[in-house]
Amino acid sequence: MKKWWITLGVLILIVSGGLIGAGSYFYHVAIARGDKAFVTQSTTLSKRSPVYREKYWYAHVKKQTWHITSKDRLKLVAWYVPKSGSNKTVVLAHGFAGNKSLMGAWAGMYHELGYNVLVPDARAAGASQGQAVGYGWLERQDDLQWAKTVVQRTKTTQIVMSGISMGAAGMTMASGDPQLPQIKAYVVDSPFTSAKAIISYQAGQLYHLPAFPLVDVTSGITKLRAGYTFGEADAVAQIRKNHLPIMIISGTKDTFVPTKMGQTLYRNAHQPKELWLVKGAAHTTAITHGYQTYKQHVRAFLAQYVN
Repeated sequence: MKKWWITLGVLILIVSGGLIGAGSYFYHVAIARGDKAFVTQSTTLSKRSPVYREKYWYAHVKKQTWHITSKDRLKLVAWYVPKSGSNKTVVLAHGFAGNKSLMGAWAGMYHELGYNVLVPDARAAGASQGQAVGYGWLERQDDLQWAKTVVQRTKTTQIVMSGISMGAAGMTMASGDPQLPQIKAYVVDSPFTSAKAIISYQAGQLYHLPAFPLVDVTSGITKLRAGYTFGEADAVAQIRKNHLPIMIISGTKDTFVPTKMGQTLYRNAHQPKELWLVKGAAHTTAITHGYQTYKQHVRAFLAQYVN
């Protein structure tokens, strides 16, 4: 009997050590700052792109570089492009493994719609400090702080909070926190429902691994190293607390963040709300799938709440 217990104890130690090792590996892959090989984002400026004009403008326009210090004392950086005579500003959040330089299509669109444009580098991305990606949960506070900075530094009286992918999830999470009176609406493109849901989904899609117990172990490591769990980063719980207008955009061919996640967020949102499912669009590609249609949908939604 004693040998049996010793054997069982050794097996438990081996399995536990293996799980911790695997969790540490996936923390490095998914959370720690660094290149994410499973995410590819083109920086090529092609004249055949439906958003060439917007990207070209963004690449060459004169930008102001802004800085803030986050609540946890990280130095964060953003680009600001004013629109002459405008009192409305969009705060625009990029996606997972992205940075502010990749947001030309959306920045150009909002500028064309009459908005000053503020595009931050999220924590642990671009020129901003930080060693851990927050899957929207940590970034939501940064986004709201950027909005506050816009009010302090400009004559803005109306703010739209917008983002794509992880930036969209972060903005959705931000919508459930106390809001500045200047924030009038949210527009989120391809948001996920929670960090736990999207990481569990990607574990299956990319690595053909079951979510349990690996995702839970990685979540525990994330709590120790980054200060949050995957369960905390819950856009569904946050959208239930939001009472500002929110537009959710999802592509019907999105295999990176399943379309059903946008639908789940919509079902849990209060009015006023709008869900636009873009037929045939993949992840965050609705804007290139039909630029003028995308622009008109966003314009029509915001016209109801932003003058």
